[in-house]
Amino acid sequence: MATAVHLTTVHEPTDSRILHRECASLIAAGYEVTIVACHGSAGTVDGVRICRVRGGGRRLARMTVGVWAVLRAALRARADIYHFHDPELIPAGLALRAAGKRVIYDVHEDSTTAILEREYLPAFLRPAVARALAALEAGAGRWFRVVLAERYYAERFPRGVLVLNYARVPQTAPATLQGRPVLGPQRLLYTGNVKVYRGALQHADLLRALPQAELFMVGRCSQELAAAVRDRAGAAAARLHLEGVGYTVPFGRITEYYLREQWTAALALFPPSPHTRRKELTKIFEYMAYAIPIVCSAFPNLQRIVAGEGCGLCVDPEDPAAAVAAVEWLAAHPDEARAMGDRGRAAVMREYGWDTQARALVALYEEMLAGGRG
Repeated sequence: MATAVHLTTVHEPTDSRILHRECASLIAAGYEVTIVACHGSAGTVDGVRICRVRGGGRRLARMTVGVWAVLRAALRARADIYHFHDPELIPAGLALRAAGKRVIYDVHEDSTTAILEREYLPAFLRPAVARALAALEAGAGRWFRVVLAERYYAERFPRGVLVLNYARVPQTAPATLQGRPVLGPQRLLYTGNVKVYRGALQHADLLRALPQAELFMVGRCSQELAAAVRDRAGAAAARLHLEGVGYTVPFGRITEYYLREQWTAALALFPPSPHTRRKELTKIFEYMAYAIPIVCSAFPNLQRIVAGEGCGLCVDPEDPAAAVAAVEWLAAHPDEARAMGDRGRAAVMREYGWDTQARALVALYEEMLAGGRG
């Protein structure tokens, strides 16, 4: 049985892309899979062994002690393929390649623009750090096989293999989705990490402008940002429900939210920036998979999917009135909103489901095993 080890210092081992999509697909294809991570708990989840190593504390410790600990665990594993998920693990990946190992670099983010949004870096340093990271990735990328979570990353990695963040189609009967209860006139959902650049303040503004609405934001959020979002919501803060303040919300819990009711809309009102304008958001595909109508930013890629499939409404994220009008329209037209959700689910089952990407991932592994080291 071929063996694969996935390496991360940044992500939880239960990360949706790492565990629930990639590793689950490799297990189904007959691989023995281990995740080595600095976070989470050791054990076995869905057939995947999780090895916890030290270094999961502060950022500097993670990027030094954590990287070294992950590399040592990787070398002990003697796997057929190593698959790492964070730019800070590039030195570990190079060490593995120098030892003659087969190595994959999984590009989750457009790191060169993501750095420009990182609050922990002084603003004046971010452009220089972004340029340095771009140079490091470009140089090191020649030594690995590279998989890409977004199409436009191929501009930086032209030989990369697309393994897009499409949603796993839930094994939920249509009758179950159609039978979800209606729990209020305007019920809004956001899932995923809560960040300023991911629209946290725009979502709070929307809630404040909709006196009948309740907003559920389910995903990791810092204590500081949670306080800022509640402050931004003002008198509407009593109708704001944050789950994940100071901790990572397991994907199973997010799934419970998707299934618990007929949501008026699922939100992705990201403000425009170099990092957000070109993204295809994983949460969009998840909202579609669970037949929830969408209100999102009118960026070209999102418009192509959401407007093109007729599964939601795209609005200018810098025009608060446009988002308010979109939610009010969906609330006032429940039959049309439900039809949008149904079209989104059909599109995932036809085109945007994870199965197509799983085949691409497994094919890459098989090619690497057949071709020897590389």
